Amino acid sequence: MNNTTDKILHARDCRCAVAQSVGTRPLRVLKFGGTSVGDGASILQVVDIIRGASAEGDTVVVVSAMSGVTNKLIEAGKQAVAGEMWRASRLLQEVRTQHNIASLYLLTDEDARRRYLSTKDGLLDDCRRWCEEATRQAALSPALQDLIASLGERLSAPLVAAALVANGMRATSIEATHLVATDNHYGSANPDMDATRECCEAQLRPLIKSGTIPVVTGFIGVAADGSLTTLGRGGSDYSATILAAALQAQEVTIWTDVDGIFTADPHEVPCATTIPELSYQEASDLAYFGARVLHPKTLRPVFETNIPVWIRNTFASSNVGTKITKRGPVIDGGVSALSVMRDAALITLTRSREASVPDVFEMILGTAANIYSELLMVSYLSLRDKFCVVVAAGAAHSTAEALRRELAKRLNGADENSVVVDDSVSVLTVVGQSLVDVKGIVKRALNALGSENINVLATGQASSECSLSLVVSRRDIGTATLITHRELKRGHQIYDSSTDLLHQNLDTTLRIPEFNS
Repeated sequence: MNNTTDKILHARDCRCAVAQSVGTRPLRVLKFGGTSVGDGASILQVVDIIRGASAEGDTVVVVSAMSGVTNKLIEAGKQAVAGEMWRASRLLQEVRTQHNIASLYLLTDEDARRRYLSTKDGLLDDCRRWCEEATRQAALSPALQDLIASLGERLSAPLVAAALVANGMRATSIEATHLVATDNHYGSANPDMDATRECCEAQLRPLIKSGTIPVVTGFIGVAADGSLTTLGRGGSDYSATILAAALQAQEVTIWTDVDGIFTADPHEVPCATTIPELSYQEASDLAYFGARVLHPKTLRPVFETNIPVWIRNTFASSNVGTKITKRGPVIDGGVSALSVMRDAALITLTRSREASVPDVFEMILGTAANIYSELLMVSYLSLRDKFCVVVAAGAAHSTAEALRRELAKRLNGADENSVVVDDSVSVLTVVGQSLVDVKGIVKRALNALGSENINVLATGQASSECSLSLVVSRRDIGTATLITHRELKRGHQIYDSSTDLLHQNLDTTLRIPEFNS
């Protein structure tokens, strides 16, 4: 890794930096997603947006990898592990060609293009060596997987910076390994905000004060031992709010390919509309339960600082988009949106009489924490004396096996059939400012779903008291979403607490939220 390692290690030296005072010009962080930087023409639109923003204040830019690149890199790593280095090489060549074409479109100055191509070729040569190492070992360590997956952002940031310079602006690319200090939880690292603030003051603040636009790689950070980490897929949104909080920015704008956050996925619900404003908690619940417009952890860094976050469309920049604030819109309750996690799994545990309900809840939470499994929902069905645990489908096997082991250990050899997995379910979540209004929508939706013979397998109420989730069979999720959205559009009704919200075989449930305010 040579120079990369030296750069990474340098980030930890930032702890001795003295923070500088915030400038008088407003500071905005602009994050551009993969489609926004997907090709040369798209990057030119990004350049225009940055030009307008920089005329109004100081600007920090965060970029994702070009669209499709991270998927190709991850697949290249998998092919290398499988001994198919020729397939990995072909994927890396596709990545090389994609960036070559974009650089030809954007950089007419031969010296500028030559410098970028040299940077790009060096990074791809490194990636080929990492893939060859994976082939020799027939394995891909978490650290090596993060190195390979990070390459897309490290290729796009210098290209966007060069495009800004080519269009008359002062800009430079900087890798987030100089800025974002994290733990070593590869693939889903967590930031050390104190160290990150010091690094940002030392590395970014001087650039901002000099009138230079920093173009930062999203998605990546640096662990204490100097190794590169990633923040999780879609983590460039998270990078933007981490930097905004560290720099005390006035606002963050996440530029993507949609007009904001919709009342439902417009691909599944054609009549879905853009939401003008949401609270942090509402937006976080939507992201946690499957809305792809935001990374689930995006709003964590800005909660204490009250920095507004906008979601806007790069390709329709005149549209206002969605504003996300701590309080949300000043209205009396109401239901904002639906979110769908299509690929989920329902794990059912039969309770032994030897174990109390609180003890089983504690066992489930502790087991999931030990294997870093994120629980979407935990339900207790008293009439059936069963627990329902909902996780993403990809985590179903490891979570179920861990629960079986723990049950066997605690209950002296529990029957393996006491843990059953159904990996063909989806989760539909209703989100609003008031749980009373959410319950009203869900109550009417449950009645409508019942009339369509759609069985609700479990429900979960968020501790944030602004969302409630329904678990249904995956084959029913499309119809369930349409029916529930129809009830949402009819407007909220006051929930009658004397009427049971749930079917008689379902109890009020506990959901473990990702976002903790």
